[in-house]
Amino acid sequence: MVERLEQAGWATGRVAAALREVPRHLLVPEALHGQAYRDTPLPIGSGQTISAPSAVARMTQAAELNGEERVLEIGTGSAYQAAVLARLVERVISVERVPRLAASARRALDRLGVTNVVVHLGDGTFGRPADGPFDVILVTAAGPEVPRPLLDQLSPAGRLVGPFGARERQELLRVRRDREGGFVSERLGACRFVDLVGEFGWRARR
Repeated sequence: MVERLEQAGWATGRVAAALREVPRHLLVPEALHGQAYRDTPLPIGSGQTISAPSAVARMTQAAELNGEERVLEIGTGSAYQAAVLARLVERVISVERVPRLAASARRALDRLGVTNVVVHLGDGTFGRPADGPFDVILVTAAGPEVPRPLLDQLSPAGRLVGPFGARERQELLRVRRDREGGFVSERLGACRFVDLVGEFGWRARR
């Protein structure tokens, strides 16, 4: 799986090594173990999915990690992205809005021996101002636009990576602070993620 991601240019160096170390099959329902290393999202319950390996690779690579960052992750889900980040940065604060998924993510990270990730239950579109500012913010669900509270929690040299746009099709963006205190956004390509639900995202589908 990782060799294919490397060939596509989506994972290199430390990111590729971290992807190799995370057993994705342990983060999906047992019935889906046989599909765990396909490059596709898989259902994990509560209307959510574990991201495709290529999506995790693209976002992690785009974050330009050097190993010393404090990272805020919005949308813990299965804990796959968090487990990859844990091998690459100093500390990860992850926020999940679905109680069952937050609990299962904590158990999964414990099983994997991950000690530098903290999972909080809440509306991720507010971020975690008490724990900020953050060097990197990864948003693993798609909203109509970047939530302003998240931008406010970026450190002066921080960057935010996430999918934003219409509900059926988004663009992966990387946003940085500029020298005047504003923000500069880069488009990194089309993508498709589950909804970012919350005060500064979408309303839950009925």
